[in-house]
Amino acid sequence: MMDRFLIVTNDGKDTGKTVTGQVVELLRAAGKVCIICQKDEKKKIIRSSVPKDVDCAIVIGGDGSLIEVARLFWEQDIPILGVNMGTLGYLTEVEVSGIEMAVGQLISGDYALERRMMLKGIFEDGRTDVSLNDIVVSRKGELHIIHFRLYVNGELLNDYEADGVVLSTPTGSTAYNLSAGGPIVEPTAELIVVTPICSHALNSRSIILSSEDEIVIEIGPGRNGSREEVYVAFDGADTVSLKTGDKVMVRRSDASTTMIKLSKVSFLETLRGKMKGN
Repeated sequence: MMDRFLIVTNDGKDTGKTVTGQVVELLRAAGKVCIICQKDEKKKIIRSSVPKDVDCAIVIGGDGSLIEVARLFWEQDIPILGVNMGTLGYLTEVEVSGIEMAVGQLISGDYALERRMMLKGIFEDGRTDVSLNDIVVSRKGELHIIHFRLYVNGELLNDYEADGVVLSTPTGSTAYNLSAGGPIVEPTAELIVVTPICSHALNSRSIILSSEDEIVIEIGPGRNGSREEVYVAFDGADTVSLKTGDKVMVRRSDASTTMIKLSKVSFLETLRGKMKGN
């Protein structure tokens, strides 16, 4: 049974804290403990202010807010429920109009838990980071293509000339991967999608790899043998700079994100509704 709830609000979405107040009121009326997530002056979550014994995180905002919570608390593996105050909201489960029903389901235990795989990026200097949606390698600075080599389990897969590459989880397949022309994947699947961004080759397509594969991206030289510089971004947030000759390894993370599913609606039905008119 869930008794202690972390409430995380995107202040730019729920500006008057109306929705946040409604969620807190419903939970407290049921005798539950609500911990309001503290943020610093830059609106970043103060991780040290969150107790270790939280049973659930309710995120009020959009998909970006939910991803921020998933990446920040991946070691604690807190089940997450998203309230959609964004636009499409592929990850956020609850619409504002359905909050009362959603809280009732949480309290009564009428929900399911879905495990979503995450990716881990490992750099040569020992730094690591994780992502729920994707790890993206893209150009830094002026508009030009970048050269890189992609290895899978130590074997060269291909040389690319492109604007970059998206390495996506199934959860992230409806994000940058989709915009780059990649396939939509059922979110609980276990695989890695590799999608070049604006590749300068006619036969360059997305490649589906096993979730157990290890992928290495090696940054090649720039024009006329010059030093190339690129960014590696994790869920569009944290970025690391690399240069010609540098490598980053991407593999499945040992950690995963637990999503709370209240709706009995299938992924395909949800997808059909989200994509109408888009």
